[in-house]
Amino acid sequence: MSAPASSTELHRLTAHEAQELLSNREVSARELTQASLDRIAAVDEQIGAYLTVVEEHALAQADAADERIGRGDGGPLTGIPVAVKDNMCTVGIRTTCGSRMLEQFVPPYNAHVIERLNDAGAVLLGKTNMDEFAMGSSVEHSAFHPTHNPWSLDRVPGGSSGGSAAAVAADEAIVALGSDTGGSVRQPAAHCGVVGFKPTYGRVSRYGLVAFASSLDQIGPLTKDVRDCALLMNAISGQDPRDATSAPIEVPDFTAALTGEVQGLRVGVVSEYVPGDLDPAMRGVAEAAVKQFEELGATVEWGVSLPSTEYALACYYIIAPSEASANLARYDGVKYGYSYTEGESMWENMDKTRQFGFGDEVKRRIMIGTYALSSGYYDAYYLKALQVRTLIRREFEEAFERFDVLLGLVAPTPAFRLGEKLDDPYQMYLSDIFTLPQPIAGIPSISVPAGFVEGPAGERLPVGLQLMGRPFDEAMLLRAADAYERATSWREQRPEW
Repeated sequence: MSAPASSTELHRLTAHEAQELLSNREVSARELTQASLDRIAAVDEQIGAYLTVVEEHALAQADAADERIGRGDGGPLTGIPVAVKDNMCTVGIRTTCGSRMLEQFVPPYNAHVIERLNDAGAVLLGKTNMDEFAMGSSVEHSAFHPTHNPWSLDRVPGGSSGGSAAAVAADEAIVALGSDTGGSVRQPAAHCGVVGFKPTYGRVSRYGLVAFASSLDQIGPLTKDVRDCALLMNAISGQDPRDATSAPIEVPDFTAALTGEVQGLRVGVVSEYVPGDLDPAMRGVAEAAVKQFEELGATVEWGVSLPSTEYALACYYIIAPSEASANLARYDGVKYGYSYTEGESMWENMDKTRQFGFGDEVKRRIMIGTYALSSGYYDAYYLKALQVRTLIRREFEEAFERFDVLLGLVAPTPAFRLGEKLDDPYQMYLSDIFTLPQPIAGIPSISVPAGFVEGPAGERLPVGLQLMGRPFDEAMLLRAADAYERATSWREQRPEW
């Protein structure tokens, strides 16, 4: 695919296409950044992808990138406009987590990934919308406004990183970062027709990522193609001494893995992620993807079972809320963030701070977690969930003794309509059923565009293929995803505006 030459089309570029133009001095970083800012101004009123746009900051970074490129000191991300989910700390730029609790919070430091992006010379366009404290699957739980799916404005973009996914899909950013605790990068990537990658737990530092569930959270890229995903992974991966859970493991050049070759790759199709009672159109997408891998020379086996998958939903909704109830205890109205001050006592002020500062979904999960950790219930719920977590991890380990990559769908349905599941939390939680086991086990997984299904009004709704790999074998996943992407035309299809 050749890069668009017109300045009016610069926002449609991938990062590697844009970098070629920047390196050849055919376009400046300021022009590229201005094109993205103009695109945001033109369409974001309809999409609602951003919570904060930092135009002056972005143009200043773009000018610095142009100077760097002029000195011959540029890299793959120098001058590339990036959007960042609003739960990653950015010095001097508010970080709200989609919550009234942090509506006016301006961090005094940068998250590790922001430092890495700055070191690479990337340009921060702004902070994207999200479900409050990353708790949700639709961005309808943002305290500020919902985000709309660029493919169909009456549908959700997925969550909780739906703002970042929608920004990339609508060409409001060249690339973006999100966070994935139970599918929050991969599910919106699937619903918006972009690439979304959840690295192995520990591959990317969580320093400066506002915590939801500390044993599950992981930062990952949302991009227009797999090569851009690999470029971002190169930039943000690696050990960080400020995060004790970041792994002291060497980071390979992930772009070197993109050979297009999967001859002999052993692929297992997970029955629980392509169940027999799945909608025929959704199943057809998976079957077509399997056929494509076979044509590329991979060895594919159907019927691989991970029996504990059926317990993943219950396991996740004990572990994640339990950790959230502990992490969110810091929001007491005393240290920072929203503070209610009109009560008759400190305790009343604290209660009112949490009553008015948190939304319904966040309060629901805090209560679930507090209950699960309470005296008399810890062994029955939290300890049991940790035992199930061990079973899930072992089943993945056994599967990877036979296969290099596991395959399934990202979600059981395409993007649902705004408001459709808002009053039924359980149905909302079920939309993540295929993306919960991977963070529970700590393994990497990727969503790559795999086709479309037709909505009731004739709209084309994207579907994502999920590939899963061994811990710290992100290179294998990226190689498989890239080969599949090259053999199909799905990534070239974009929502019409």
